[in-house]
Amino acid sequence: MPLRLPDRLPAIDILKRENIFVMDETRAHSQQIRPLRIVILNLMPLKITTETDLIRLLSNTPLQMEVYFMKLKSHTSKNTPVEHMMMFYKDSELLMQHKFDGMIITGAPVETIPYENVDYWREINRIFDWARSNVQSTLYLCWGAMAALYHFYGIPKYQLETKKFGIFKTRPVNTFLPIFRGFDDVFYMPHSRHTEVRADDINKVSELHIIADSSEAGVSIVSSRHGREFYILGHLEYAPDTLDKEYHRDLGKRDDVEMPMHYYEDDDPEKKPIVRWRSAANLFYSNWINYYVYQETPFNIDDIK
Repeated sequence: MPLRLPDRLPAIDILKRENIFVMDETRAHSQQIRPLRIVILNLMPLKITTETDLIRLLSNTPLQMEVYFMKLKSHTSKNTPVEHMMMFYKDSELLMQHKFDGMIITGAPVETIPYENVDYWREINRIFDWARSNVQSTLYLCWGAMAALYHFYGIPKYQLETKKFGIFKTRPVNTFLPIFRGFDDVFYMPHSRHTEVRADDINKVSELHIIADSSEAGVSIVSSRHGREFYILGHLEYAPDTLDKEYHRDLGKRDDVEMPMHYYEDDDPEKKPIVRWRSAANLFYSNWINYYVYQETPFNIDDIK
């Protein structure tokens, strides 16, 4: 079954060209089965790109979903047209009056700033707390993951000597978890970050469980509350050319830019990237929707606690 999306969302045309079945609101009115309600707090600067990346993965399921986009009142995006934000995004205070089956909170380009100095820190803390009582399962991505781990559990972040940048071999700690159904013993995940969280800190908290790690990238995925929350330190949602665009964007602008590791064929940036994470990304999001959102959400969404 298709994703149900707002009319005229730019991602619709892009995904249709990729043979992904999406349904706009006009066509969806005749559907009688209650769709899953997914809300995305998109903190990334290139919002249309991130929307498309996430919707691409959410589409790989037979379940119908309504996707909502949340924006912060305390921060104004500088890289996305105002018209786009007004048409497709709703203020957090408005959406927080409702309950949702699933939520995704993205990363943000503020990871080197102390949490308390981020201009929207108070508002995002309110959203974190609201999600615990009003969303069945939440995915926190990259900075969003580190920020939520700090907010809920006091887990600190650490500055890396060099940026963790590339595609890194990752191992599920327990392949019998439903989130890893269909996974191989090893999968690959893109990373692009200047900070990290450490296993020693996480292991001190009984409610937190490292469920995937990497010898090169370190802690990769953490879960808590029996799958009500997943903290993903990488970017399974990235498109094939995302790291390439980031590399060439920064090349020549800074003196600390290194080529993304394990990304280009023969480690040659003149050659195309090798996509090694697509199957894992689709499996992860499909398993999340199926096992942690759909199968666990009460029939009446108002029963979420």
